[in-house]
Amino acid sequence: MARIRAETRARDEEAVRAAMDRLLKGNLPPSGSCDLKTLAAEAGVTRTAFYPKKNRDGTTRPGPYQHFAEEFERRLRTLQEAGKVVDPRIAQIERLKAKVAELKERLAQRDEAIAELTTFKELAASRLAAQHDEVVRLREQTAALGNVRRLPAARPGTATWPAAFPRRPHQ
Repeated sequence: MARIRAETRARDEEAVRAAMDRLLKGNLPPSGSCDLKTLAAEAGVTRTAFYPKKNRDGTTRPGPYQHFAEEFERRLRTLQEAGKVVDPRIAQIERLKAKVAELKERLAQRDEAIAELTTFKELAASRLAAQHDEVVRLREQTAALGNVRRLPAARPGTATWPAAFPRRPHQ
């Protein structure tokens, strides 16, 4: 197993700290997110260096940069608990979830309004049909009695009710 030389380790640790600070400030690469994979890529170290290793006898030992992984996750959790969103994609996802919830609510309200209007339309149509049936019945009844005369239609040029009989002021 190869050991990391002291100057390589110091350079890598400096690169990891700088990358950690950039990521936690929200400066993410276009294809990355705020996670260990992106941290390793930004620092130029292997991702496996952040995880524990197994010895040949089966025991585990910490990875060379495992303490950075723990620090990174701790700082990220602290920022998230404080309400700061480091990863803009997470913020976008949260905004989109809120928008979807809002649109679902609006859709439910519209569905409810449409149902109410449909019920109203059916009620109005049934009332109109009942009124029409009543008018037809009354016409047939009056025609059967024979004592009702139809008034002649108004001739062109003759005055109709409002014009022929103006209203008088109340006394």
